Amino acid sequence: MNTEACDPAELAALREIFATRPEAAPPAGWGAVRAFEAEHGVVLPEPYRTFVAEVCDGLRAGPPYYGLLPLAQAPSDWGSDRPVRLLAEPFPLVEAWLWEEEEEAMSVEEFDARTDPVFDHGSLLLGTDGCGMYWHLIVAGPQRGHVWQIAGEGAMPFGPESPDAVMPGVPGFAGWATHWAQGRSWFEDA
Repeated sequence: MNTEACDPAELAALREIFATRPEAAPPAGWGAVRAFEAEHGVVLPEPYRTFVAEVCDGLRAGPPYYGLLPLAQAPSDWGSDRPVRLLAEPFPLVEAWLWEEEEEAMSVEEFDARTDPVFDHGSLLLGTDGCGMYWHLIVAGPQRGHVWQIAGEGAMPFGPESPDAVMPGVPGFAGWATHWAQGRSWFEDA
């Protein structure tokens, strides 16, 4: 997975998936992408960066279930009481973390201090599948370019390269979008 240069084959696959959908929003353009990056102190990972600039900036119907969010938007159920999102701060995880079982062993303050950065540091919101399940594109840290599902129960990457992966597939935004376009379950074998 190359997050620095856009692979022409990945971009072609993304064009095929999104460009012909009537519910696809027009691309944001390079000016909007560069302005977003300057405002947040990040460079978006490829191929998502070129995808938003040249192909599509949002989709009213999946992926995820409630649509792909336009750049810089949060889902309507994200909540106004959330901490400020710090995209330039590194995303704190490198492997899945199911904190649901650990929650009872921590105070509310300790739990929030450990989980808030998972939701709010180093990731761009791609959208929601509802019920508090959000898809994030990691934009800062060791997982840059990977897509993660983060929910009230925990956080897990899509497409990790391990045999015991909960969501196996081709890592990265293009792999995630292709997996969706093929109508595959997020939790099936690749």
